[in-house]
Amino acid sequence: MNGWRGMLLGGGLLMAIVTQPLQALTLQSPVERVNLLELYTSHGCSSCPPADAWLRKLESHPGLWQRLIPVAFHVDYWDNLGWPDRFASPAFSKMQRDHQRQGAIRSVYTPGFVLNGREWRQWFYRPQLDLQANEEVGALTLKVESGTGATLQFSPEPHLNGVKLEAHFAILGFGLSSPIGGGENHGKTLKESFVVLSHTQTPPQQGEWRFPWPQLSVNDAERLAVVAWLSRPGNSEQVQAAGGWLP
Repeated sequence: MNGWRGMLLGGGLLMAIVTQPLQALTLQSPVERVNLLELYTSHGCSSCPPADAWLRKLESHPGLWQRLIPVAFHVDYWDNLGWPDRFASPAFSKMQRDHQRQGAIRSVYTPGFVLNGREWRQWFYRPQLDLQANEEVGALTLKVESGTGATLQFSPEPHLNGVKLEAHFAILGFGLSSPIGGGENHGKTLKESFVVLSHTQTPPQQGEWRFPWPQLSVNDAERLAVVAWLSRPGNSEQVQAAGGWLP
C-alpha cells in the first residue's frame, strides 16, 4: 500500500499491524468550523448496510476534509446476535452512550448519525447533507511525523482563548470488505469506508496535543486517512476538526 507500511506482529489469522507514515504530512482546517458527521453502526445490524453504503459515497463529496469529516464508529452491543463485528469496540459504544448522557441523542441505536454534536435523523427520510456556513473558531493543524506520531495545534479565535479542550485522534480505513458469516447480515459482503480503526482521546488542555502512532488490528484497507477534532469536556459538539488522506 502506498505511503504507509505495516509491521506484522505475532501469528495466526488475526495479526496486528503498526501503521507508520513514510513521510511527514501537515493538514490544516479552515478558520470556519469543519462539520463532523459520526455514524454509529454494526455488522450485526440489518439496517446498517444502507447507511454504510451512503457514507461511502461521501468520499467524492466536494467539501471532504475542508468542510466535512465523516467517521464511522462500530459498536459492540450487537455482537451477540450471531456475528462479532471486527471493527467494533466497547469504547465506541461508550461514546454513543456518552452522547445520550450529554443530551445529544435521545436513545442509543444503529444506524445512528450525529452531526456537529446533535442527533441527525434526516438520513432516514431525506439522506442529503445541507451544510451551512459555520462560525469562525480558529485553524486546527494536524502534523503527522514520519514514524513517530502526530501533533495537533490549535490557533483559536479570541472567544476561545484560554478554553481547555479534549483532543481526539483517529485513523480511518477505506475500501474495507467484510464477508459476514452469521447474524442478521448473514451471506452479505459489506463494503465500508471512513471506518474508525483507532481512536485516542486526551484530557483537557490548551494549545498543543501529542499522539503516539497507534497499533491497528486491520491490514486490508485500500487507503487510510487521519482525522482529529477538539471538544469541550462533557460536550458532544466539536469545536474544530481537521483531517486528510495519508499519502
